[in-house]
Amino acid sequence: MEKTVYNSFPLHPECPDVRRLADNPAEALLRAEADIVAAENAAEFDRYRTLENLEEAQQDGRGVTRRTFVAGAAATATALATAQFVTTSASFAATKTGTLIHVFLYGGLDGLSLVAPDNDPVLAKARPDLLLGNDSLALGRGFKLTSAFKPLEKWLTAGQLGFIPAVSDERLSRSHFQAADACNLGGLPNETGGRGWLDGLVDNLGKGTAFRSVGIGSTLPRSLVGNNGALSLNSVGSLRLNGDEKFRAATEKAIKGLFTGINHPVEEAVQEGMGALATAQKLAAKPYQPAAGVTYEGVGRAFQQLAQLIKGGANVRVATVGMGGYDTHENQGTREGGQLHRRLNELASAMAAFFTDLGPKAADVTIMVSSEFGRRVGSNTGGTDHGHGGVVTLLSGKKLAGSLLGTWNGLDKLDSGDVPEYNNMFNVYGAVAQGRFGLTNAEVDKIFPRQKYAPMKLYA
Repeated sequence: MEKTVYNSFPLHPECPDVRRLADNPAEALLRAEADIVAAENAAEFDRYRTLENLEEAQQDGRGVTRRTFVAGAAATATALATAQFVTTSASFAATKTGTLIHVFLYGGLDGLSLVAPDNDPVLAKARPDLLLGNDSLALGRGFKLTSAFKPLEKWLTAGQLGFIPAVSDERLSRSHFQAADACNLGGLPNETGGRGWLDGLVDNLGKGTAFRSVGIGSTLPRSLVGNNGALSLNSVGSLRLNGDEKFRAATEKAIKGLFTGINHPVEEAVQEGMGALATAQKLAAKPYQPAAGVTYEGVGRAFQQLAQLIKGGANVRVATVGMGGYDTHENQGTREGGQLHRRLNELASAMAAFFTDLGPKAADVTIMVSSEFGRRVGSNTGGTDHGHGGVVTLLSGKKLAGSLLGTWNGLDKLDSGDVPEYNNMFNVYGAVAQGRFGLTNAEVDKIFPRQKYAPMKLYA
């Protein structure tokens, strides 16, 4: 592909030699604007050099004129890799500590293939082909856990792995799209205004770095959509400015110069965005080396990016990871060697690698795993259809109140063939966040605008 030519591109009237500044018009014009602003600043400073306090001139707006600010803003917008930088919150120490990672399993996880009551007569009759095997792990309150989660047995023994069964909400349908949307928003779109519940949570965490809310993946999940400028990235190294690599440092310098001392809200945002770039570049400067013996595979590669950020001091507060493959209408394979068993084992192995890699930093991290809905109690050609009453999994650096958490009243009275809702989904979400960050009930209420929060004891 030929390089962009300047013949039909308007030259800046005050910088006719713009072609020398970069190989593409956008970067060239941006740097030209920066040069002009710098020259005007120098002239203004010379004009007021007799003042005893030069900062007074800057505060009075004499450092950068409105014309140069508007021109610079327009040029910068064309050069930034993504508009997220101009919505990123300012960088200050966060008032709440710790990190919450929400792992969403797309497709609708069959919770009874993850944890189930042992020797239950209802299950024996309704799904004899999908019962957990004899190699299952024992949980509290007469439940057992799939052997696929054996990689996490160490944390189960330590009281840091727990499960909440029968989790749902009356607003969830059996539609993947509708249910996943409600789960990520914390209610229906008309109740939340289309804002994600995790973005609402960030409101309560105080100001933080550009990495305080991060979605690992190519698309920002609905749970992070909102007012706080969450970053979406496939890898730490993917966060960079567009444009010619040989001019990138000069372009970054130009952006910083354009948005310094302008006494405008966008200054703080752009400067923080550039700070995020610097952090990402520093972390990506050399290949990430996990802790000894740790390897990341499959969905684990997303966790590796989070480990790199957390260990690198990026101050991540809220993050998301998505994993598909849980719509198991047939050939579900609950036991070892089966399709669902392999999927759950991949997830458990990734979580175990992540917590091992974090080392002492895992003490400040909680992983919450959920799905858009559970599945029917009865089996159907070796699989299960869409249902309700799913399972939420917690892996936490903080000790939990037990290995089986929340309310469980058995399967004697099913909800139209589904596991009943004994634990409201948004109460569970709220309790996880409250225990991780020390939120008040009133703060949790604000996250879920149409839900009257009922606290749950999840942590010891």
